[in-house]
Amino acid sequence: MKAYRVAGQAPFGSMRQKFSLDIVASSKDDAEHRAYSIIGSRHKATRRSINIISIGEIDPRTSTEPTVLHHFRDQIAAEGGTIAPTVEEE
Repeated sequence: MKAYRVAGQAPFGSMRQKFSLDIVASSKDDAEHRAYSIIGSRHKATRRSINIISIGEIDPRTSTEPTVLHHFRDQIAAEGGTIAPTVEEE
């Protein structure tokens, strides 16, 4: 399993907004499927209305997502703890 950052746009209410999710997945295709599933279940958005812009593998130490930190907790502790997250463009 690896950590991925999925970025895109989805309808949240009456507006389309950008989103970024850190996900634990086995491949890029699995990360894409999980992103569709998470956004769809949280915001009642269909896969057709969600636009994924990028999917990239990340270092789990840079994530602030609790599920990623929990999954890689032994690896993060062995490498000396978390790293300050990278600054995202607005």
